[in-house]
Amino acid sequence: MIGGFRNVELVVLLFIAVIALGTLARRLVVPYPILLVVGGLALGFIPGLPAVRLDPDLVFFVFLPPILWAAAYFTSLRDFRRNARPITLLAVGLVLATTGVVAAVAHHMIPGMSWAGAVVLGAIVSPPDAVAAVAILRRLHIPHRVVVILEGESLVNDAMALVLYRTAVAAVVTGAFSLNAAVGQFFVSALGGVVVGLAVGWLALVSLRSLHDSMTEIAVTLIAPYLAWSMADRIHASAVLACVVGGIFLRRSFSSIVAPSTRLQARAVWDLLVFALNGAIFFLIGLQLRTLIEAVPSTDLLRLGAEGLVVSAAAIATRLLWVPVATAAPRLIPGVRARDPLPPWQSTVLVAWTGMRGVVSLAAALGLPFVIADGRPFPLRETVILLTFVVILVTLVVQGLTLAPLTRRLRPPEDPTLEREERHARERATQAALQRLEEIERAPWADPEQLVGLRRWYEKRARTIAEQHDGSAPPSSSLEQAVFKRARHQTLAAERQALIQLRDEGTISDEVLLNLERELDLEAARHGLAESRHTAD
Repeated sequence: MIGGFRNVELVVLLFIAVIALGTLARRLVVPYPILLVVGGLALGFIPGLPAVRLDPDLVFFVFLPPILWAAAYFTSLRDFRRNARPITLLAVGLVLATTGVVAAVAHHMIPGMSWAGAVVLGAIVSPPDAVAAVAILRRLHIPHRVVVILEGESLVNDAMALVLYRTAVAAVVTGAFSLNAAVGQFFVSALGGVVVGLAVGWLALVSLRSLHDSMTEIAVTLIAPYLAWSMADRIHASAVLACVVGGIFLRRSFSSIVAPSTRLQARAVWDLLVFALNGAIFFLIGLQLRTLIEAVPSTDLLRLGAEGLVVSAAAIATRLLWVPVATAAPRLIPGVRARDPLPPWQSTVLVAWTGMRGVVSLAAALGLPFVIADGRPFPLRETVILLTFVVILVTLVVQGLTLAPLTRRLRPPEDPTLEREERHARERATQAALQRLEEIERAPWADPEQLVGLRRWYEKRARTIAEQHDGSAPPSSSLEQAVFKRARHQTLAAERQALIQLRDEGTISDEVLLNLERELDLEAARHGLAESRHTAD
């Protein structure tokens, strides 16, 4: 009982530290994973803290499903499709290249490292985590396409890296490896993951349509990624792709099937959950670090640090070489060059330098089994985890802290894509609301005098959109009128439907839809319409 209480205290202290360091990171304007990594490193050396021994399967199941689902949810399917070529070259080609280069370096440099073990290390450190990088780059107003490519790469490369990882781990555990079987397993696993993701997404969609309670609806969104991961894992399919596909599928209908209050609350819950999970995983490696270091002879620690720097340099150099080649090579084909000219060199440099490793690498390293098939310890497990930690620390600190200064120095060309789409979307949404208001004014329940203020507000907003300003709120005296509230609900619904249609047509991205939809949800909440469904009565 005392031990259990101490464990609860430890969890509470962990999250207090995560909150404190996250707050400090925002004040210092640095990526919060950097401070979390340093905090986890320091936490591992605090005397008196108990040793932490995590179940490898638990590491994957607890942390990765919601993180991957959330990343997929905020991915624009239209932009992903338009940039499928560069995303694939990074998420598949670069992962394979990085795994190969790191494996060759590790096998040659680290005593006793087998080829299978070296591939395990290469697969673990091959996928960059774009969360911190995108948070920095968005504030610097870089070209929208750079952000799309980095987010798309981060979404898909996890699946590729973890397939390589599981194949290599199986080779270490069993001592056997077949290239043909591995390739076949990859395609079967990928197809199975897609099918499971679609099935879970559909099931969540059906559940949400039948529910009318925000808390229950949010609970469904929280359960869905874990269900997708569990189902895919049981049939040996790609659990990563199951979560990615399920998140994208559900996002396509989420704007239409839940109330504004659910969307607002769900966004807050998910932001907190992803932040807490990211913070916890970085801190957990810190808690294990002391145990890992104690398992390695002190004479080898300095050597391991140097080897970690070499592995980090190999991963960074591979990306710096791959990105320019992968950018230029497809454009040697005249048809590709005509459709998609060479991007500004500043964008290529930013994509090449943005290669910070993060939570997926940490989870994969911690998820290594403790023993192999014959009962012996997993070869060099502590070494692989320590090397992974060095790579994460080096890439986060070196690339993370230099990304903003580099971007300012490069001065990439401005990209008004999102602003242009947002202005067009506002115009269409306002026109849709005015058309719906005309229909409302002819309805038998409507009183035109009570709708004058609402019409004036929309007309004013229509006139001021060109200058990127919104009109002021309707007169407060109208807010208490039942007719006004009913009409306001239906005009907001018309606006939202127009935005969804623009998204479905591919005219605007999901990012623009999310931004404008949040404004409509907040407007509905202010007018006491938060419990109303999207579809007008």
